[in-house]
Amino acid sequence: MVRASTTPHPGSRPAPDHHSGDARHTHLVVASSRLPRRVALVRPPGPRLADGIVTHIERSPVDLDLARQQHAEYVAALAGAGWDIVTVPPADDCPDAVFIEDTIVVCDDLAVITRPGALARQPETATVDDTVRDLGLRVEHIVAPGTVDGGDILQIGQTVYVRRGGRTNDDGIAQLTEALARVGRTTVAVALRKVLHLKSAVTALPDGTVLAYDDSVDLDHFPRVLQVPEEAGAHVVLLGGSDVLIAASAPRTAELIDGLGWRPVVVNIGEYERLEGCVTCLSVLIP
Repeated sequence: MVRASTTPHPGSRPAPDHHSGDARHTHLVVASSRLPRRVALVRPPGPRLADGIVTHIERSPVDLDLARQQHAEYVAALAGAGWDIVTVPPADDCPDAVFIEDTIVVCDDLAVITRPGALARQPETATVDDTVRDLGLRVEHIVAPGTVDGGDILQIGQTVYVRRGGRTNDDGIAQLTEALARVGRTTVAVALRKVLHLKSAVTALPDGTVLAYDDSVDLDHFPRVLQVPEEAGAHVVLLGGSDVLIAASAPRTAELIDGLGWRPVVVNIGEYERLEGCVTCLSVLIP
């Protein structure tokens, strides 16, 4: 088991300085249309982070300085696993902008820019669009009246599971299904209860085994399911190979997946969990 630190592994790209006011120092510039080997999109927390939307939990105070530190450690964990960090320019007027996952769905070389279900979050997508175009991805958009939150999308192999309801509506699902069919993906809509996003309820290990904590989602949709002992244990990010990013708030689940032969990379994201965030929310990985 690995506990992530702010020191990247030798040969990896250093984590960006999120406190710099100059976007040129935080945005990996790609001169050609060829995508680097493995890219992780991130966006630093803004000054209004504590005003972020909470839906299913009670609001509690957020320590912005600690949140910035935790974000830097999260980014360092991605860099240490060999991902090239691309920092999307800040959206300081949008408290939830750090949760970049909700703005984009990437399959192969196609980036679908979402239309978030919360009206206040819709301005977050513009700079994400600019960034992935700079990277050479093909871009499509979810348009009104459709809404899609990226956190409602779980990709396992060639199947894309989409939460129906909440911030992702039927029109958005139809648009996403049509776009992803063009890159060979099959879309399956699933109902969800009690939690904000599909990936608040389930994610998957590298072998496709779905991690679930409770009955928030109909698990009959998934061929293999592993029940985990902590809610945060249902949230993982696949870093490549056997490396699996998981929150420090799920130590028993980290031990469980370690025993299965995977390598947990543990990060503390406690300030983001106060805003219904999890490890998947803070990045978009483009293999």
